[in-house]
Amino acid sequence: MQDILVVVDMQNDFIDGALGTKEAVAIVPKVEEKIRNFDGIVLFTRDTHESWYLETQEGKKLPVPHCIRNTEGWEIRSELDKFRKTKPIDKDTFGSTDLAGELVAMNEDNEISSITFVGLCTDICVISNALLVKASLPEVSIIVDASCCAGVTPESHENALKAMEACQVEIVR
Repeated sequence: MQDILVVVDMQNDFIDGALGTKEAVAIVPKVEEKIRNFDGIVLFTRDTHESWYLETQEGKKLPVPHCIRNTEGWEIRSELDKFRKTKPIDKDTFGSTDLAGELVAMNEDNEISSITFVGLCTDICVISNALLVKASLPEVSIIVDASCCAGVTPESHENALKAMEACQVEIVR
């Protein structure tokens, strides 16, 4: 049995860059402590867009260029990236089917007892990935550490936590 920690999109643009918030800045030390003390495998996702981001559906609905490949904003925060042991899972959508597929394969090799999610943004990418993984591995315990997540707003963060809880995702506060 193995435990997995998924660190979602802890990138400069989401922390204090183009889409940063004070709440995102505040969770960085908590996420660092969570990674440092986690007894299991740690995976990172990385929101990844190309220079033509504004021409995409997401770019038209959120016209703020962010996490453009090979920019400083795209990089995982250095104090967290130093713990990374595997290549980040780059994703160009909110939820990553590559992440879900990787976790399904890992579970076939060595049963996963829990998958914990931390990161940004609770109400967009954390919820999308937690529910996608819950659908892919319905018998694995899916956990979100709310103290290590931040949303676009504090209200949307709370709404996302309630929605995940309704879908049988365990919320740790």
